[in-house]
Amino acid sequence: MKLKGKIVDIHNKRIFKGEVTFKDGKIFSIEEREHDFENYIMPGFVDAHIHIESSMLVPSEFARLAVKHGTLATVSDPHEIANVMGIEGVNFMIENGKQVPFKFNFGAPSCVPATTFESAGATIDSNDIKSLLENPDIKYLAEMMNYPGVLFDDAEVMQKIEWAKHFGKPIDGHAPGLLGEDISKYINTGISTDHECFTHDEALEKLQKGMKILIREGSAAKNFDALIDLAPEYFESMMFCSDDKHPDDLLVGHINQLCARAIAKGIDVFKVLQMACVNPVKHYNLEVGLLQVGGAADCIVIEDLTHFKTLQTYVNGELVFDNGISKIKPVTFKNLNNFNCDKKQVSDFKVKSKSNKIRVIEAMEGQLVTNEIIEKCKIDNGNAVSNTDNDILKMTVVNRYQNTKPAMAFIKNFGLKHGAIASSVGHDSHNIIAVGVSDEAICQAVNLIIEHKGGICAVFNAEEKILPLPVAGIISDKDGETVAKAYAELDGMAKALGNTLQSPYMTLSFMALLVIPSLKLSDKGLFNGKIFQFTSLEV
Repeated sequence: MKLKGKIVDIHNKRIFKGEVTFKDGKIFSIEEREHDFENYIMPGFVDAHIHIESSMLVPSEFARLAVKHGTLATVSDPHEIANVMGIEGVNFMIENGKQVPFKFNFGAPSCVPATTFESAGATIDSNDIKSLLENPDIKYLAEMMNYPGVLFDDAEVMQKIEWAKHFGKPIDGHAPGLLGEDISKYINTGISTDHECFTHDEALEKLQKGMKILIREGSAAKNFDALIDLAPEYFESMMFCSDDKHPDDLLVGHINQLCARAIAKGIDVFKVLQMACVNPVKHYNLEVGLLQVGGAADCIVIEDLTHFKTLQTYVNGELVFDNGISKIKPVTFKNLNNFNCDKKQVSDFKVKSKSNKIRVIEAMEGQLVTNEIIEKCKIDNGNAVSNTDNDILKMTVVNRYQNTKPAMAFIKNFGLKHGAIASSVGHDSHNIIAVGVSDEAICQAVNLIIEHKGGICAVFNAEEKILPLPVAGIISDKDGETVAKAYAELDGMAKALGNTLQSPYMTLSFMALLVIPSLKLSDKGLFNGKIFQFTSLEV
């Protein structure tokens, strides 16, 4: 097998006309040759941190879409399915990913459950972490979200870190807003990366202290604009990632889009490609080829170095994408789930209140962080209710693993004027999360999710629309195009009901993410992420 084109040699920072020869899945030779081919041959893109589950696709379906954009490898944290199914879920992701020509690199989820302040479907302790890290298919210790545990030398947390050191595997970080002596201590434990920076100064301090910083641009959390100006100086210590990518977005593009945006800002192409292709491979010791003789025949053919439109993708010498057609075939698999709650009554969502003021979660466009704001409460017959005029809407998190009373709160910036939306994708424990204009609408949406044992939905009176997620209650069993279309229709319905957020369902899912400040809701109650304590709804 021979490829001709303009060869992009990132290591030596040069581009030359040449010919690449594949043999037995390896690159046999790279030779300079004159020819008339104008396309470029370069290493493939690597997403340096992603939860495949957030695409709502099984790994094999994710791969089928990702190769269209020149992505041929990911550093994947199976944390989401682990919180639902434990090690069984991690093994499901590994085995499904092995069925297709794509290089998934899974980590050992370090925080299952993410906190003790919510109900999850499983627990992975330090002994389980040891067992996982012994597996050669597990490449690293995934994001250590329990940064308070690190700072206060929690024995179980530190044992997980020690096992990663014992097996010589990298340790991923997760420390939003952590600075000063706290971030120094966090880094000194051996934690080497962070993808949660949302300001230039935060990322700069972490870079200067030796951390690798991942520029995240996902479906909800978007930090590219805040961090990209650091790339010209710190490109050797930076990477690109999406963290969470919804299926409709994955149809459009992936890491190639971030490269195009960086080039448009005038950043040197070799610096951009080092971040997008080389740094993840080097940092995580991935078995991914970098267009070098003797290495794996992993590469892509692109139209230009401006837009990075992918024409062909090769994995171990196999053509997996060719001029608009993915050659990765669908994979059959055995389903698994963990959904054990009964349908709810409207009365379950009533909130008795005599207070004039309540704490409200303020959702932020393009961010996982929220604000805590104090707002006047609307009371109807002694119950606190949604106030659509002021966009203060009732929100609930319902335990999906057992029958308990729903937790209630209020949220701003969802903008709904009618109905409700709900999802069983609720990071990190994936309980049911819903927001709506009335108790009746919220109950209807929650029960629709329970009926299907997982999904995302929107309801308005008799109209109901749902994308079922039968795999662990967070992943579809359908093909990527079908899931993307259904998701786009739901996104449209949510916006027709009044939602003004760019990614309403992704943003909704993060309103239960307790490890990101400041005010969130778990199935156990309203939670202050700054001090890691529950707080009251009423002021």
